[in-house]
Amino acid sequence: MNEPITLMLIDDDEDDIKLFVESAKEVDADIKCITAKDGLNGLEYLKNELNPLPDYIFLDLRMPKISGHKCIEEIKKIKRLSNIPVFVYTTSTDKDDIKSLEEKGAVMFISKPTDPGEIYYLLSSIVGEKWG
Repeated sequence: MNEPITLMLIDDDEDDIKLFVESAKEVDADIKCITAKDGLNGLEYLKNELNPLPDYIFLDLRMPKISGHKCIEEIKKIKRLSNIPVFVYTTSTDKDDIKSLEEKGAVMFISKPTDPGEIYYLLSSIVGEKWG
């Protein structure tokens, strides 16, 4: 039997978090979701070696305390985290952001869908692929 997939969402918008978690559970009820409300809390969780690592990280850009840009830089510096696929999950469509984040190691830049059906399709596609 396969281990359940674990997703981590680092996002300061509670409505987006709720929609993401509900959509993930629709994809597969066994998916585990870890959430952090800002980049600092996300990094604290990821740096704690006692915490289980997620299979995928979804990262918002504009957050308090530590931005998504800084957060991905820190994630990619840590050897045990460096191979976890990071998906930028944001409302930004700035071309400079896209280029910069790809250079920092993001595997995909996703403009946040607002429709639960779109999030379901997005997550089911991602967890069905091999990344990295």
